[in-house]
Amino acid sequence: MSTPAGVPLRPGKIIAVHVAYESRAAQRGKRPSQPSYFLKATSSLAASGESIERPAGTSLLAFEGEIAIIIGAAARAVSADEAWTYVEGVTASNDFGLYDIKAPDKGSNLRSKSRDGYTPLGPNIIPAAEADPQSLRIRTWVNGEVKQDDGTSAAQLIFPLTQIVADLSQHMTLEPGDVILTGTPAGSTVVAPGDTVEVEVSTASASAGSELTSGRLVTNVVEGPGEFDPKLGSTPAVTEALQADAWGSREAAGLAPEETAPEETEPEESTVGLSEDLRAKLTEAPTAGLSAQLRGRGLNNVVIEGVSPLVPGNKVVGTAKTLRFVPNREDLFKSHGGGYNAQKRAFDSLRSGEVVVIEARGESGSGTLGDVLALRAKAQGATGVITDGGVRDSAEVAGILPVFATAKNPAVLGRKHVPWESDVAVACGNATVLPGDVIVGDDDGVIVIPRDLVEDVVDAALEKEIEDGWVAEQVAAGNPIESLFPPKGEWKEKFDAWKAAR
Repeated sequence: MSTPAGVPLRPGKIIAVHVAYESRAAQRGKRPSQPSYFLKATSSLAASGESIERPAGTSLLAFEGEIAIIIGAAARAVSADEAWTYVEGVTASNDFGLYDIKAPDKGSNLRSKSRDGYTPLGPNIIPAAEADPQSLRIRTWVNGEVKQDDGTSAAQLIFPLTQIVADLSQHMTLEPGDVILTGTPAGSTVVAPGDTVEVEVSTASASAGSELTSGRLVTNVVEGPGEFDPKLGSTPAVTEALQADAWGSREAAGLAPEETAPEETEPEESTVGLSEDLRAKLTEAPTAGLSAQLRGRGLNNVVIEGVSPLVPGNKVVGTAKTLRFVPNREDLFKSHGGGYNAQKRAFDSLRSGEVVVIEARGESGSGTLGDVLALRAKAQGATGVITDGGVRDSAEVAGILPVFATAKNPAVLGRKHVPWESDVAVACGNATVLPGDVIVGDDDGVIVIPRDLVEDVVDAALEKEIEDGWVAEQVAAGNPIESLFPPKGEWKEKFDAWKAAR
């Protein structure tokens, strides 16, 4: 194997991150709260221009374009703020995996990812001193077609590169020449013999202002021998789950949609779902009463302005699954608008009981969803969609699930928007919405309730509804509202007595 100057030939260790990109987490439907890692054999290293073998009789060889960090100085228990000073530089890498033999090793990925040649690296290093760790770009091409294009900004990475270095240094000494593969963005899929995969890392120079690049890391896929002795260990085996993982989705793998999500991918109730009791209370409580309770707790900017239900009388209750669009720009729509984009990934990764909340900047000049996405949301168990943009196929959408929007519009998404990212803080109708916030909508509008306040707020709102109902009865009977709305003095005593006798 030939190795360009600066790229380690035999590092002490190769450490890979399981999932680090928001786009990959959305595609997989699982977002980790902390980084996790696995090791790859140093004998898996290869240089640009070399070939990778897919064993005969296997079918699920998947590429994963990644940014590789090369450690430059011994790092032990370093902070995230100083972590980058221990890095020599970054380069392109490809974390190939053979999914046919992945299952027996579970998360270790030992046999599926440590085969000879399965970690191409290079061709050139971008010096760390010249590279902002939050401004790197990773792109992957298959046979000349862009399959991955992502970056390392705070909105794109779940775990910053500096956090990954610092975290690993808590548990082991990172030594000069060690390689850290920092995870792959969405777009990873299956390749076959005859395909050529290219990966490039680039960035603007921190000092000179020009673009720096790793150069293109080129790998040619060929067929290799496929002898696996069952007396020695596991042999290739393919399941639908492995096919979906390798291809990136069940649809891409040519599989029928799954009716229910696998048990292991169901999130904990504390992060996504609402208990049946809490959901019932929120369904009963009007948004006006909930809004008043939030105002009493100092929260005044929790109304999603300008949206109304397509069907009057619809109510929506659930936790927020956020999706953000940016204004249309033709070059960005070309790179982010087609294929398995952020919008499709968001709807594919919906969980039962979630509400899609779309930031469209109040721009109603095109649709932000149509009937196909509404059907997908319903199939995933979503309880509704809130968008401060327009809706296409509005008559059909209205009959599928509750949707609150600013307008109806027949135009397609690309006229005004680029689907950009999901599972981030969004601004919908001048309200900030975080993933997991509780969303409640009715004919009066839509409000956002912080998760840690929801039980207290809904209980207080329902209590106030009881009082308001009693007051309404007294006013309807001809009593003046002085000291009655809200009850004070004698009226308060009467209300308390009535309440105690219920």
